[in-house]
Amino acid sequence: MPDMMGRIARLFVYPVKSCAGVELTEAVLTETGLDLDRAWMVVDDRGEFVTQRELPRMALVRPQIKHYEVVLRAPGMLALHLAIDSAQEPATVKLWDDTVPAFDMGDVAAQWFTDFLGRKLRLVRFDPQWRRLSDRQWTGGLEVPNQFNDGFPLLVLAQASVDELNRKLAAAGHAAVGIERFRPNIVLAGLEANDEDRLDVLTIATGGDEVLLRPVKPCARCPIPDIDPATAEIDPQVSGTLRSYRSNERMKGAVTFGMNAIVLAGAEQTLRVGQEVTASWRFD
Repeated sequence: MPDMMGRIARLFVYPVKSCAGVELTEAVLTETGLDLDRAWMVVDDRGEFVTQRELPRMALVRPQIKHYEVVLRAPGMLALHLAIDSAQEPATVKLWDDTVPAFDMGDVAAQWFTDFLGRKLRLVRFDPQWRRLSDRQWTGGLEVPNQFNDGFPLLVLAQASVDELNRKLAAAGHAAVGIERFRPNIVLAGLEANDEDRLDVLTIATGGDEVLLRPVKPCARCPIPDIDPATAEIDPQVSGTLRSYRSNERMKGAVTFGMNAIVLAGAEQTLRVGQEVTASWRFD
């Protein structure tokens, strides 16, 4: 009998790193996470990635996934259409400490982001032939590829964890926040608050081959959860409240919320909202 029996409550994909997410009822799992997650990224004129940390208005760029394209919309802008299977010139870009090959998406996409965000920017597509690996210190030595994720293929978060945060915000006289601020890929129902911290391998019943995901590293939080995804306005109460009870000694005192996870088995299976998820507790 597993220690935890829950279900997938919500699924999110973030096609363009640090722009708004797309909520889906089903998504194909790949070895790098959910299909099309962080496949594109915005970079500056030096090829270095930019995020909501320095450009909060990126939160207002809202993708829509269609059969053969991703359509980006933003206030005051005409829609930008990105063909999923096309790119232009090769490029070299930098993401954290990694320098990786990519494909530039062309001058029209570059001008679109430059106009909306007010800085000279370009849009790039991850080169799927490149293997950008997660930190093996956390993967148990496994080679785990990513696209433009910060470091791991998936972020898993329990709905109850956000519910607890909202109770604390309300007690202090602050407004509740949506789970979108925390940019999870998989939201789990049926857990107690912060139970995701101590889960071992997650088994997901897809009806096909077994899907096994392993939470490997607590997600250290930057200021992005302080940014309202609807307005791009910043409210430091979210980080301040998390800091009051989510400082993690394992992460040298960093505030953590949610768990980064890797794919052990089940790539190419389809995850769907409502699927059963079971796991045992991790003891380490």
